Amino acid sequence: MALSALDLFSVGIGPSSSHTVGPMRAARLFADGLAGAGLLEGVARVRAELFGSLGATGHGHGSDKAVILGLQGEDPETVDTDTADDRVRTSTERGQLCLAGVRPIPFDRAEDVVMHRRRSLPAHPNGMTFAAFGADGEPVRERTYYSVGGGFVVDGDVSGEDRIVQDTTEVPYPFTTGRQLLEHCRREGTSIAGIMLANELSWRSEEQLRSSLLRLWAVMQECVENGCTRTEARLPGGLKVRRRAPGLRARLREAEAAADACAVRPASDPLQAMEWINLYALAVNEENASGGRIVTAPTNGAAGIIPAVLHYYDRFVAGADEDGVVEFLLTAAAVGILIKENASISGAEMGCQGEVGSACSMAAAGLCAVLGGTPEQVENAAEVGMEHNLGLTCDPVGGLVQIPCIERNAIASVKAINAARLALQGDGEHTVSLDQVIKTMRETGNDMKIKYKETSRGGLAVNVIEC
Repeated sequence: MALSALDLFSVGIGPSSSHTVGPMRAARLFADGLAGAGLLEGVARVRAELFGSLGATGHGHGSDKAVILGLQGEDPETVDTDTADDRVRTSTERGQLCLAGVRPIPFDRAEDVVMHRRRSLPAHPNGMTFAAFGADGEPVRERTYYSVGGGFVVDGDVSGEDRIVQDTTEVPYPFTTGRQLLEHCRREGTSIAGIMLANELSWRSEEQLRSSLLRLWAVMQECVENGCTRTEARLPGGLKVRRRAPGLRARLREAEAAADACAVRPASDPLQAMEWINLYALAVNEENASGGRIVTAPTNGAAGIIPAVLHYYDRFVAGADEDGVVEFLLTAAAVGILIKENASISGAEMGCQGEVGSACSMAAAGLCAVLGGTPEQVENAAEVGMEHNLGLTCDPVGGLVQIPCIERNAIASVKAINAARLALQGDGEHTVSLDQVIKTMRETGNDMKIKYKETSRGGLAVNVIEC
């Protein structure tokens, strides 16, 4: 299956790519399938059932809300994030759902969106089933979908309008390992971004690709700005987590203004850039926790890392420009493809090493590339970024993408920058390869107990109680 950079990065809605974006896409896919097969008029009721991690933490991740919106034809990229909760509330209170946006049907939220906290489907921890029934109570259509991380949705062996078809596009430089990727770079005398660009042209023109990638960067910037200008003092949910991004940016700006006003500038803080990196990550992840518009990079739970490191590049690296942003994102996507092909970016499969670890690895590679790193140094940076997140568990307190997720993104953003700088101090030769560390991540995730994989049944989730 061929993967594009625009598969790894997409615009979505918070707080979770696997538990919000994926269920919304699956629900819309089911509704569109009904419409495409000419079955809508015969539907009197729909029922969605969420299993495994979706059932265990779905309420905190907004999975039920996402399903309700998706069944009504909403898409994660275009849904109005300011009115989404109101639409769900209206459907619930009125007891009516507008299926595929055109067919009003009765709706009982308690009966028609069911969260199975202790039951799982066989193929993946994030399983969903959808069923449509006629007025006689007989099933009209049934489908099963799996949300496999990063907003990706797959189905079983079904046919029809809602069947998901794998992309079989042939690319000039196919790769499934870091070794193959480096061999392409050496043979062609080009960068990792150069290999990615050549492959991307199999789907779209260079102008279209550049426009799409810069659009993603613009959404990342908007997300940071939104996270810094929210007026609500606390995040939604029972934890009542205090927002920090607005206050932190105000303090940083005040400090800069005071320094600029001084006739004699005070000694600069050598770690001042770290404060800004923390700010960027906190802003994105607080916006994500609020159900705002974000870029899955490669997941929502880790959505703050790549934007934070890109903002660092934009603000603190001399000569930063849009060409560098494109190179960064293409390089990061190459690493993300390797991880997705050989392990997983799903917290429900790999724990948080699959989400934050993957994003840290991708960001380290992207930054190393735009700082002038060779393909070998870039591969080293990616390896360091992943290696030092191995074993990271996914234990969201209260099933919310807040604690420890928000701070974890800030820490991993700094770690990614350190990994890139560390790799640049070498010549690319190192003992542990990226392929080996991805293999280790997969094996570690497979060995990890289920309670540490996005179920809120282990770790901090059971030692910090939601109020």
